[in-house]
Amino acid sequence: MTKVVSPSGIKLNEPLILTEGRIEVPGGKVWYGIAGSEKPGIPLLTVHGGPGAPHDYLQPLEALSANRPVIFYDQLGCGNSDRPSDVSLWKVERFVAELESVRKALKLDRFHLLGQSWGTMLAVEYLLRENHPGIVSLVLSAPYLSTGLWMTDQQMLVSQLPDEVKETIRLCEENGDFDSIPYQDAMMVFYKKHLCRMDPWPECLNRTMEKMGAEVYGHMWGPSEFTMNGTLRDADLTERLNLIRVPLLLTCGEFDESTIHTTAFFQSRIRGSEMHVFTGASHSHQIEKPDEYLKVVGSFLERTESKQ
Repeated sequence: MTKVVSPSGIKLNEPLILTEGRIEVPGGKVWYGIAGSEKPGIPLLTVHGGPGAPHDYLQPLEALSANRPVIFYDQLGCGNSDRPSDVSLWKVERFVAELESVRKALKLDRFHLLGQSWGTMLAVEYLLRENHPGIVSLVLSAPYLSTGLWMTDQQMLVSQLPDEVKETIRLCEENGDFDSIPYQDAMMVFYKKHLCRMDPWPECLNRTMEKMGAEVYGHMWGPSEFTMNGTLRDADLTERLNLIRVPLLLTCGEFDESTIHTTAFFQSRIRGSEMHVFTGASHSHQIEKPDEYLKVVGSFLERTESKQ
């Protein structure tokens, strides 16, 4: 196995030993793990993407447990959590209720909330619906907050692929041939440019792919990052972003599926928010640039705490 180690010594292939457990949520039980459970700092609760992409790829955030608990959980339908077959469970309001169940079970009265990709939409939905007074700050990494804007960006990124790859995508999508090897290969060309640019991919990302909740992803999103035919087709939070009242940091990569232009648009809708772009990185910039990511996010958490 290839060892992937950042300059700060973070071994992306070797997860820390976590305090683990399971929590009853609407529809089943979800797995959670806490790094640094004994630390005195304000906890950081992380919300993974997908939908259905379990927490493993967020592993670099474990390093923030040097002075605070860092909490991970796998949403229902993926990873180490239960995988019920009832598709009526795969809706935003249930995932919001699930997140609140996790918060209550872990007795998080004050906490930072960090979402990545789909997890950013879930985190903002949670903040706006639950309006929990204990949320100290919000971090939105590689934000997905509007399906319309996301698809516009993906179409632009696909248009920049080699002609033969674009033609394969066009033909396979015309025929609904999403499971074919040519379509899978074309997806990987896109993913290696815009999802994760590391070669090889680190084991933490491979674990996420292996434990993916394909049923959840397919039902809510679709066959690929750039092809959307699921229930989130009309999801759009842009008109409600101005209601966010907690300190907010947005991050994206230079080659991110969540483009710099769209991330900057989201920032413009949220008074006082901050934004950081990771040069040379993509959607998985927490893996590709772990030292810079930890420094940026860690500093933001500490600054927001100092103002409390």
